[in-house]
Amino acid sequence: MTITNFLQNFVQYLTEAFARIFGPNDDEYPNIGLQPFEGEPYEQASETEW
Repeated sequence: MTITNFLQNFVQYLTEAFARIFGPNDDEYPNIGLQPFEGEPYEQASETEW
């Protein structure tokens, strides 16, 4: 491998990484927003229940 090929591959590697970091998001998560709490609130047990 010659020095020019090495430099070309190295520069390509860096530019691809830069494009991936600073490029648009490619996440495919749904936009669901906040979800309401559907559980029961925690009630601390009184000392007589122990």
